[in-house]
Amino acid sequence: MKTGIILAGGEARRAGGREKYLFSYKGETFIQRLISTLRESVDEIIIVARDENQCRRFEDIPNITVVTDIRKGTGPVGGLHAGINASRGEILFVVACDMPFVSKEVIKRLFEMADESDAVIPCWNNDMLEPLHAVYKKEALEEYMKSHKSLSMREMIRSIRSCYLNVESLKDIDPRLRTFTNINHLEELEKLENGEFF
Repeated sequence: MKTGIILAGGEARRAGGREKYLFSYKGETFIQRLISTLRESVDEIIIVARDENQCRRFEDIPNITVVTDIRKGTGPVGGLHAGINASRGEILFVVACDMPFVSKEVIKRLFEMADESDAVIPCWNNDMLEPLHAVYKKEALEEYMKSHKSLSMREMIRSIRSCYLNVESLKDIDPRLRTFTNINHLEELEKLENGEFF
């Protein structure tokens, strides 16, 4: 079983306090676009929110599970911890909520590559990784979460058997690598809306 986990619990400091998953493109919010893609790619969808108030913003979306951080204030690692606790899948696609162009073909490729590894992490080079657009084995993350001390995603993926996939190898299915586009700032959103981003 495959699970999609959307991490939506960030503080949105870089977006002027606005919730990035409510940014919209061509009449659809980012969260709507993500869920639409994931429905074609996984068997269940989990949204991780930071608190009960944020959870309520997703209550009208059918056939998803919404959970809150168990370990508050621990960033993406904490969100991932809550997501894996709620998931039923053995293999997980984890994604940030500010990525409006995630490709189902890329997700499929990442899942296909996960046979021999605990994680498949797209990378631009040795330093630029995409841990929030990646596939993980649930069992490996559960084991890591039992005793980890670091809140760094980079430390986490280095502590498990990770396969690093150069993003260039995905250009056959996503020539402009739009799947990795993330919108953090209001200025970027404005450029996106005006067709200036690509």
